Amino acid sequence: MSGGFSVNLFTDDEINEIHLATLEVMGKTGLFVEDEEALAIFDGGRANINRESRIVKFPPYVVEDAIRSAPPKILLYGRNPRHDFLVEGNRVGFTNFGEGIFVNDLSTGEQRSSTKQHTADAAHLVDYLENFDICQRAVGARDKPPEALPVHNAEAVLTHTSKPCVIGPVDREPLKWVIEVAAAVVGGKERLKERPILSFNTCPTSPLRLLGPFCRIVIDAVRFGITPNILSMAMAGASAPVSLAGAIVLQNAEVLGGIVLSQLVRKGASVLYGSTTTIMDLKITTSPMGCPEIGMVSAAAAKLAQYYGIPSWVAGGWGDSKLPDAQAGHEKTLTALLPALAGANIIYGSGSLEMGITLDWAQLVMDNEFVGMIKHVVKGIPVTDETLAADVIHEVGPFGDFISHEHTRKHMKTMQSQPKLIDRRRRDFWQQMGGTDLAQRAREEAKYILKTHKPDPLPPEVLSSIRSIVEAAEAELCVPKERRRRKRG
Repeated sequence: MSGGFSVNLFTDDEINEIHLATLEVMGKTGLFVEDEEALAIFDGGRANINRESRIVKFPPYVVEDAIRSAPPKILLYGRNPRHDFLVEGNRVGFTNFGEGIFVNDLSTGEQRSSTKQHTADAAHLVDYLENFDICQRAVGARDKPPEALPVHNAEAVLTHTSKPCVIGPVDREPLKWVIEVAAAVVGGKERLKERPILSFNTCPTSPLRLLGPFCRIVIDAVRFGITPNILSMAMAGASAPVSLAGAIVLQNAEVLGGIVLSQLVRKGASVLYGSTTTIMDLKITTSPMGCPEIGMVSAAAAKLAQYYGIPSWVAGGWGDSKLPDAQAGHEKTLTALLPALAGANIIYGSGSLEMGITLDWAQLVMDNEFVGMIKHVVKGIPVTDETLAADVIHEVGPFGDFISHEHTRKHMKTMQSQPKLIDRRRRDFWQQMGGTDLAQRAREEAKYILKTHKPDPLPPEVLSSIRSIVEAAEAELCVPKERRRRKRG
């Protein structure tokens, strides 16, 4: 995106101060690294390792070498190439939230534990909704064995959308099976390496810990050629300093630690700079996701990622409301617009309520409208001879009108926002159409999409192969770890 509306959060001196403070933390305090293989990789990459404490300290040149080698753009592939999404510069894209554990029932509104069918239905909706560029598993298949949850999530999502997909693989053993599912979808592992249709979210543990599962996911993703998203989830006032600047420094150290690991595994590996950092509300001890601070930190993360030349993935469009109501609308727009104006590449949070634990179908459809409006705003006001329209103004003059002019007909669909569900009619027309509110209309739209939309189909033999892979994964992963180790031995 060039031009357009934008927001500047920091002066050049301020963003440099954040970087220098981060280097100080990484060099003086360091990060705890749990995984032995990751410790060996850091050791080989000239970091300073204390084997007894497992603290890794990073000389500035190690960090800055990794930053320079991480690519500035990533092409995220869809099963259908028309959905390929280029992540670069300050181009803004959106995806839904993940991973919730409840859904609000589409008919009754009652909260229910999420199932594999809900995971598939969410992907089905995101596949249809035009303002979402990427699809991640919105909720988990919690009616399936937890050990095999990521594999069931992968089956549900990858078979119900042809947009680029995001999965949280949890650890190395489920990850290999998720790769098997994705390979079956595209026609083999070599094809998957050519066009990886999924990326992986994985999170450091605040403060300043790179635990075993995180390290193993980064290592294995990079080795296979899949992009890992290093997604810090610090809480200002709890697992990070209460000051937002301090929380940003801590988050930056965690993310850069993961980026260093990725580049030591394979120089030039694609990686995303991720942020879901929020505050702990110290009055009621919750971690709100609809607060203004999450939008502020996400915007800051986008600016830091641009400073480093690394594509970004940040939180935005979340909400703490339990219903798709006025509070949710306020929270959604506030937290998504700030990072969008900052040029965040991928903003995730759509469809979420209740601090990110609940998926609401109407909210997901409403958020698609809100995202469309935000994209319209971010494009800004183009200034060209055609848009300045001086010749048109001259033709119409003081006594004419513009509604019938060819210039209006030519540009009306591209120059103006065009919502589908937000109501702009006069009251009498609105009443004639049923007098419904936005949430009611969105709920009916969700039902219609689920009933009528047909995602790009996979051949029956591919679906059968995927089913066999998931069954084999479940059979292996659900065996107790001790028995698995004895079996391998």
